[in-house]
Amino acid sequence: MHRLKLATNEATMAYSLDSGALQDRRPCLSVIIPAYNEQETLGGIVEKVSRLPLSLEVIVVDDCSQDATSSLLADLARTYPNLRSIRHESNQGKTAAVKTGIAATRGDIVIVQDADMEYDPAEIPDVIGPILQGKADVVYGSRFLVRKATRVLYFYHFLANRILTFWCNLFSNMNMTDVETGYKAFRGDIIRDMIITSSGFGFEIEVTAKIAKLGARIYEVPISYYGRTYEEGKKIGMIDGLYAFWYVLKYNILVSRARSFRTLN
Repeated sequence: MHRLKLATNEATMAYSLDSGALQDRRPCLSVIIPAYNEQETLGGIVEKVSRLPLSLEVIVVDDCSQDATSSLLADLARTYPNLRSIRHESNQGKTAAVKTGIAATRGDIVIVQDADMEYDPAEIPDVIGPILQGKADVVYGSRFLVRKATRVLYFYHFLANRILTFWCNLFSNMNMTDVETGYKAFRGDIIRDMIITSSGFGFEIEVTAKIAKLGARIYEVPISYYGRTYEEGKKIGMIDGLYAFWYVLKYNILVSRARSFRTLN
């Protein structure tokens, strides 16, 4: 397998990640926020990501929300000039929303940020750091690598994630600790070139299998996790977990590298 050639653009040159250095860099980060009925938390998330060092654009994909998300986005756009919103006319699921957002990005680095408060945008500079330093092509924020602040919630979710991560590692020959993490950062050219075909919450497994096929340099960094309960709006369910196990087999075994990317082959 040919190793992925590294980009030599400004965003991937090594430098210190202190706040002063970040402020001196040109904006290069695209943040994708898939949103479905997130009127309670979306405003706070948009505010935080819009003010991040290196933030080039914030792209919110409203997946046909039935609450006030759409009108809230119109108000937010008047406050944050780097905010763009795209609305799906029918609910298509998280992967479809992320896919729409990816196609609209322009940044050298792309990261997905959930619209709820489970992940802290203040940690995004840590997640994208290895890419900015030229060490990584893809970075996952791991909730298990080194425990930071983590809300104690469902044991069965924890167990399912551990088993799924093991299953994914078994077929991809990687040693990931958290494939289902919501924080995944990519070099923009890689993720925009990827052919994404899964649905629902399949994005996490599909991209993991495909970056493994590509031979990309993958890093994990520890992050905090402020999970929410189903009563508070958590959406992923048991059926999504079952689909995830199928996606591990599909994208690691049945889908070739040539069918995974448009040009990076």
